[in-house]
Amino acid sequence: MKIRTTVVALALVVAPTLALAMGDCGSKATSTSAASCAEGTMWDARAQACVPTVTG
Repeated sequence: MKIRTTVVALALVVAPTLALAMGDCGSKATSTSAASCAEGTMWDARAQACVPTVTG
């Protein structure tokens, strides 16, 4: 019984650590955002890229 309790306690301690190690679980989000686009460009969510700003 003591071994079983120890194993369960260890699993409860390790589980959150493993969950954090997995990161974002395969999120499709990209690391590029509007803040990282060069001057004269803007983030296009549809194209998932920085595109030239159209003025006129």
